[in-house]
Amino acid sequence: MRLNPDCIRDILLYIEENTTDEHPIISVNDLKSKLQKYDSGTINYHIRQIDQANLVDSVNYFEDGPQIVSNLSWTGNEFLANIRGDNVWNHTKSIATKVGSCSLNMLSKISVGVLTQIINKQLGY
Repeated sequence: MRLNPDCIRDILLYIEENTTDEHPIISVNDLKSKLQKYDSGTINYHIRQIDQANLVDSVNYFEDGPQIVSNLSWTGNEFLANIRGDNVWNHTKSIATKVGSCSLNMLSKISVGVLTQIINKQLGY
């Protein structure tokens, strides 16, 4: 399956919006019911990718795939902070498409570059 950056972002946004210190976990079934534009297999695949990239604290797996996801990790919070804004996200995806790489690592690096450009422009550089 090909990595879908929008699915990654949507999952991370959902996790961020639906976890707290008091309730640090979400049900993957709840996530699937909220993100109906992606099929179950796509969400399962992307949760595994998010887990392998250490963007969340943990994922509990059972026989049929991921069932519970806990809070965003430090890395996940940082990645999401960099891609939160639609302008930055769209520009990041555009650059990734042009260079032919949509890996999570590359998306992270591109988003930092996009943000740096925006900051430099605001500072008059």
